[in-house]
Amino acid sequence: MGIRSVLAKPFAAYIASQTRKWSLNPGAAQHKIFQHLIGRGRSTVFGRDHHFNDIRHYEDFKKHVPVRDYEDLKPYVEQVLSGKPDVLWTGKPEYFAKTSGTTSGTKYIPITKESVPNHINGARNALLSYVHETGNASFLDGGLIFLSGSPELGEKAGIKTGRLSGIVNHHVPAYLRSNQKPSYETNCIEDWEEKLEKIIDETLQTDMTLISGIPPWAQMYFDRIQARTGKKIKDVFPNFSMFVYGGVNFEPYRAKLFDTIGKQVDSIETYPASEGFIAYQDSQREQGLLLLLNAGIFFEFIPTEEYFNENPTRLSIEEVELGKNYALVINSNAGLWGYSIGDTIKFVSRNPYRIVVTGRIKHFISAFGEHVIGEEVEKAMKLTLQKFPEAEIVEFTVAPEVTPAEGLPHHEWLIEFSRLPADAQAFSHALDDNLRKLNVYYDDLITGNILQKLKITALPKSAFIDYMKSLGKLGGQNKVPRLSNDRKIAKDLHKLFT
Repeated sequence: MGIRSVLAKPFAAYIASQTRKWSLNPGAAQHKIFQHLIGRGRSTVFGRDHHFNDIRHYEDFKKHVPVRDYEDLKPYVEQVLSGKPDVLWTGKPEYFAKTSGTTSGTKYIPITKESVPNHINGARNALLSYVHETGNASFLDGGLIFLSGSPELGEKAGIKTGRLSGIVNHHVPAYLRSNQKPSYETNCIEDWEEKLEKIIDETLQTDMTLISGIPPWAQMYFDRIQARTGKKIKDVFPNFSMFVYGGVNFEPYRAKLFDTIGKQVDSIETYPASEGFIAYQDSQREQGLLLLLNAGIFFEFIPTEEYFNENPTRLSIEEVELGKNYALVINSNAGLWGYSIGDTIKFVSRNPYRIVVTGRIKHFISAFGEHVIGEEVEKAMKLTLQKFPEAEIVEFTVAPEVTPAEGLPHHEWLIEFSRLPADAQAFSHALDDNLRKLNVYYDDLITGNILQKLKITALPKSAFIDYMKSLGKLGGQNKVPRLSNDRKIAKDLHKLFT
């Protein structure tokens, strides 16, 4: 047993003890955070604009601070980007996490000195919870790989800027750096395929014990190793025993991933976001992810059916119900106030509070971590039709193809044209290019050869009318979703029309 695994066990016991304390008294933990946030926020531009001096309780807060998304918060972010201090939080942020926007392109999410530990400790404590529950810590002694974005950072208004995974890479604890892969130089490579080959070069002769990453990226890493060696991953890395993942639904990838590995390994699911580390799997025996109620975030929950109401119900942690879908709203020491991150969650336990992520508040595709939303596909189509005025469409829907018969995964656009474009291939390329411009995650996946360009399936006349008729949902308020994160609609359309 190595020094890391030996030292991890008492530390894991301490973290488990601290976790029990706040998780058994969640209301008090959230109240303490709420009071701290309001106290610090009073001296900010946002706090003065929203009468923080008059806020004493959560009910006061709801009266003065509306729920908002990035577009609503953007005027304040732009003040920070112009160099102004004390706008959303005291001082200036340590970082901006760049993430895909909706109408605004790239979003800049502030990460402050106070909020950095939330991102770092969440991932650390997920591992330590596993160590404490199972007694297994040997994976900490071997090679650890974190498949992430480049740690190279840019700058905006004197504030370091980059992808969240790259920012977090700078804060990996020193005691893990000596066995962390890939090297900094390799991690900075932007081209995913080139980077992947270098990662394999660095890890092939290493005793890899923990591998962390988004499932499709991890699958590609495993596939390339298998192609090089002709071996299952268990025979290449016999001590590989821990897979850490997050960002997408794991289920579509589970069977193939473990088949490639050649054995079952334990796994830990995490729920990181640019806005904060929300939750992690704290038990191998219990369902759901432990919601981090003591990590600088005060949570609010809106019943999904009320989300688009003018005055939706806003609930604190003590008011939620099991099995009900809620839109997640956060207030944090990064300076995010009444901020809807767009995710929907459901509580599966209240003792402690554990959640499962159920989707996005709007229709979306995130089979590969791209977070493509309806507004983006509609805008991409609109821009493409402007370039091809001879084309005309009746209806369309988009679905991911995770396991195509050949080639890389891709998005399939099922389109009913009333007038076809003169050049179908050029139309398809333009549509793909427009979506890449609107969504940086999708662009990254295409650039990195994780996905191939979208494919269009042209459907016959009246396809969508006949489809809705087959469901008994023709007319009224019924609509075909613009996109979905599974292939149910796509399969039904193929069955009927192709």
